Amino acid sequence: MSVPELIRIVTRSSPMALAQVERVRTELAALRPEIRTEVVPVTTSGDRWMGDLAKLGGKGAFTKEVDAALLAGEADLAVHCVKDVPADRPLPAGTTFAAFLARDDIRDALVHPDGLTLDQLPPGTRIGTSSVRRIAQLAASHPELECVPMRGNANRRLEKLAAGDADALLLAVSGLERIGRTDVISEVLSVEAMCPPIGAGILALQCRQDDVETIDVVSELGDPNAYREATAERMFLHVLQGHCNSPIAGYATAERGGELSLRAKVFTPDGKRVLNAHEWAGPLDPATLGTSVAVALLRQGARELIDGIAH
Repeated sequence: MSVPELIRIVTRSSPMALAQVERVRTELAALRPEIRTEVVPVTTSGDRWMGDLAKLGGKGAFTKEVDAALLAGEADLAVHCVKDVPADRPLPAGTTFAAFLARDDIRDALVHPDGLTLDQLPPGTRIGTSSVRRIAQLAASHPELECVPMRGNANRRLEKLAAGDADALLLAVSGLERIGRTDVISEVLSVEAMCPPIGAGILALQCRQDDVETIDVVSELGDPNAYREATAERMFLHVLQGHCNSPIAGYATAERGGELSLRAKVFTPDGKRVLNAHEWAGPLDPATLGTSVAVALLRQGARELIDGIAH
């Protein structure tokens, strides 16, 4: 099989997205130093729009232009955060995931200028976040705090915090690590305190299905555990058919011994109702595990809860 001389990598143009691409380029250079890489940055509609994502069709707003560049042959490889790739519908026809990179930290971090922890925040503290997942969980655990809408990349949100638009932020630990700003973290929240989004901390490498040369090369970067975890989580979300206003959270864990588990939750937006499910795969494959956990939540009323949320 021949090896491509150049791989063009398309990505969102935000600092975090570009940092993610640098990880891919570094790992690819270590594996195949003879292959050159080139970055093709695009600005997505999700990056331009600062309002409610539901009005743009949800999380697909962060991937549409990237997918288009890949399909048009303007690039050979796309780098996505799995959490930003819609799971309620298939990947664009003609594309496939060639690999999932080893997973980064899946936890959320509190950023407070004075270094306070979540439990130390005084009533009325304004938390900057537009994540329905975070809002619902804060409403359940810390109803005395106030969430204020805040979108934009992590650097932009940190600027808004400094400008006084909020008193504190909730951001992904992995995102802050990627842009070199872990210095602003005042507390890393446990997954029990703040259950992560589906696909948290996993980078997916997407190629055209007919580009066998590129697929063969980049598939060597894949991590088996990340593949199993992402497969279980995305099938779970697919079966639930959650939309971008659905407070859904969960994460799969591949143990060293090979066991795979999936813990997931569905919330009402006000956090007053929480549905929980946690299963071990046993003989189940990852996709079947995801289906089983989704069915367990559907039996508890997840369908009515999700359909009852405007989007």
